Amino acid sequence: MDTSKNQQQSQPAGPRFESELLSRKEAAAYLGIAEQTLAIWHCTQRYQLPCAKIGRLVRYKKSDLDAFIARNMKNVEKSSRLQ
Repeated sequence: MDTSKNQQQSQPAGPRFESELLSRKEAAAYLGIAEQTLAIWHCTQRYQLPCAKIGRLVRYKKSDLDAFIARNMKNVEKSSRLQ
């Protein structure tokens, strides 16, 4: 029996960080808007888009961005029905 093969399978290959947190640049690209627009929305509190402040960095959860898109899609659908 080859024990080295079993040891390789049981040990992780190294730290893997697959975070749901996106940088402001990544979040802006995901939403299809300019990075500065996201910064302005945060500053003026134009939209309720939660973010995490980590030191001087701002991070957005992908699930929050998806919820934001869903909320605003409903608003677009409602306003287009009214016309």
